[in-house]
This record gives sequence, C-alpha cells and structure tokens, in this order.
Amino acid sequence: MEIIENKNVKEKLYIEKLENGLTVMIIPRKNVRKKYIIFGTRFGSIDNHFILPGESKEQNVPDGIAHFLEHKMFEQKSGVNSLDALTAMGVNANAYTTNDHTAYLYEATDNFYEALDEYMDYIQNPYYTDENVEKEKGIIAQEIKMYEDYPEWQTYLNAVKCMYKNFPVRLDIAGSVESISGITKELLYLCYDNFYTPSNMAIAICGDFEPEEILQEIKKRITKTENKEIPKRIYPEEPEGINEKEKCVKMNLSNPMFAIGFKDKVEGDMVKKHIAIQICLNTLLGKSSKLYKELTDSNLILGNLDTEYDFSNNYAFVLITGVSRNPKKVIEMINNEIEEAKKNGLNEKDFSRNKKKLYGDYITEYNSVDETARIFLSDYFKGINSFEYLEKYDEVTKEYAEKILKEVFKEEKEVNSIVE
Repeated sequence: MEIIENKNVKEKLYIEKLENGLTVMIIPRKNVRKKYIIFGTRFGSIDNHFILPGESKEQNVPDGIAHFLEHKMFEQKSGVNSLDALTAMGVNANAYTTNDHTAYLYEATDNFYEALDEYMDYIQNPYYTDENVEKEKGIIAQEIKMYEDYPEWQTYLNAVKCMYKNFPVRLDIAGSVESISGITKELLYLCYDNFYTPSNMAIAICGDFEPEEILQEIKKRITKTENKEIPKRIYPEEPEGINEKEKCVKMNLSNPMFAIGFKDKVEGDMVKKHIAIQICLNTLLGKSSKLYKELTDSNLILGNLDTEYDFSNNYAFVLITGVSRNPKKVIEMINNEIEEAKKNGLNEKDFSRNKKKLYGDYITEYNSVDETARIFLSDYFKGINSFEYLEKYDEVTKEYAEKILKEVFKEEKEVNSIVE
C-alpha cells in the first residue's frame, strides 16, 4: 500500500488500488472504539445521460435513478432487508445519494466483521423485481412530495435553478414523481452493472485497524473481480451566465427564508479556492463579523447565516442562507459588505483570526472516525486527497483570498431565492 502521511494531524492514509480497479483507503486510529466504513460509487443525480462502453448510442435514464437505486440496494433475494439485518447486529447503517456520488456506510463498536459480511454482500448483489420496484415508486413519491413542502429545501433548490439553466445539478436528487414513474428493474440493473463497477468505486475505513489486516478482510469479501470500463458521461452545455436573477415563492412558514447564490466555475486549484472562500465568508458574515452583529442587533436575521461552497468536477457555487423578516434588506446589506471588501480589501486582523479558526475546524474533523472517512471518500471522487486542505492552508494569503473574492462574488453571477 502507498502511505501518505500528514504530520500536522499525525495521521497516515494507507491507499491501494486493487486489481479490479477498486480503491481502498484506510486511516488507522489507535485506541478508538468506534469503527467506520463507507463504500461509494461515482454515480449521482447528475449522471443521467451517458454512452455505455463499446457502444455509440447515447443512453438517457430517468431523473432520480441514482437515488432510487440506493433505496433498493438493501432488499435481498432471501427476503431479508440488509438494513434491518445490520441494525439487529447493533451497528448503525445508512446510505445517501448526492449530486455526484452514492455511498453506503455503517459504524460499529462491536460485531464489525460480522456486519462486514452482510455489508459487502448486499452492495455486490442487488435484487430488483418488477414488484419491489413498483412498490418503491410510491415510497419515493411520498418523499419527493414531503420535500416539496420543506421551505429550506425549496429555498436551496430554487437558488440552484436560478444559477443553472441546463446542468442537472438543478434537478432534485430524488427526481420528480413523473420521472421516477419511468424507472424499471432493467434500467436499475443497467445503471448498477455499469456504474457499480469496482473501477468507479472506493472504500474509506477509519478506526483501530491494522491496515494490512483490514485490507485482506476486504479482499476476501470481494466477488467482483473484473476491471470494467466506465460509461462516458454526457452533460448538457451550460451557459456561463446565470439562468434567472431571482425566484420568490410563498409557502406556509412563520418567517421568510432566503438564499444568495454565486455561480462559479471549476478551474484552477479548487482546494486553495475552497479554503479562500471559506475564510472570506467567515470574515464577512461569520458570528464574529461586524455585519453579523449589526444584523442580529437590529433583529434582521433569526439565527445564523449558513454558508457553503459546493463543487464537484463539473460545477461550483457559493450559497448563503438565512431566516429574516426582511430578506431583501438583508440581501442588500450582505451585497454591500461584499462590495466594500472587494473595493477596500479584507480586514487584516479579521482575516488572520478566521484563517486560524478554519484551520482549527479542519483539525477537529479528524477527531471523528465517521467524519474522517466521509471526507476522504467525498474528496476522492473530486480527485482530491483530503490532506491537501491542511497542506495548502499556508498558501492562502490575504492577497489571494481578495483575488478570489473579486473573481467569484460577481454581481452578474449572483442569484436570490426567497420563500415568503
């Protein structure tokens, strides 16, 4: 195994690419009771258009199929639901689908290897029938309708739809009631056989393990030995500009919610850019900022301003969300603060303090075995080694952050989503 060490957090990553193409990442953590494993595939909600290996015909699958497939993975031919079986062993198992990958995980203090048998088995042996697919459509349709009633989700989704005209990140991860109606067992097997292939997958493991021993335990349970070619993904051409400036809807809620989005593009060193954006957002809008105090003192916001920078290999955007009785006034004040910082630069002391705080946040992530494994898997699918965030931290100067602030936070790339 290749060993990558980061001395800042005194952590080692053991990584090996197996003959079948599967990447296994192990982060040993001595004297920790909890063990965590996450097995993922680079197949998410945006991957609905592709060309299969050896073919020239383009294949379109229904929106939401990656999420639907995730739901069906636990059901087995024996009639046993693997999620129930893992829970009965005393382990905490789950799964999730994002825009760019799907993951299956569990954490355990006891019965880890007993659970590993069930876990590796259900991920490698799906069981779809016409009956269980039709039954699942009703369950997922209810989930879709439930999220349609969540103001938080509508605020987020409308912001992304304002930013993106064509790119499928604008779609609900679960699809729509109409789109999932076209999902069949044949389409599920088609996606599984082509995207749940080891060369498109990775495992991240964190806990009190001897790397060679746990690697052998994984190898013993692998039944897929073929290193298959991965389908060629096709994404629609996306204009550089935004789709629409603002979307405002009414829902049943006590206080309005808002989101400010800045559409970005994937270019340059994305790790350095991510660090810089996080520092800028914390400096301008964080709890210790001048603007945050002004907004809370005047009761213009309720709670925190939540900020994030979401990116993959194909899209990137900044999102600022919050709750306010006067969202348009808050949006105006946030924009004024950003414009002032672009014009006059960031306050030196505030920048330094927030940069140190961010480093502390990165270090804290390594206290948790589940958070450690999850970030290594997520970053892996972006072509990033998570240690890069610690290694490139010192490269992010105030001058570099100010440059990124001007490049990313542009008025013509800004959108607003409000739920009244």
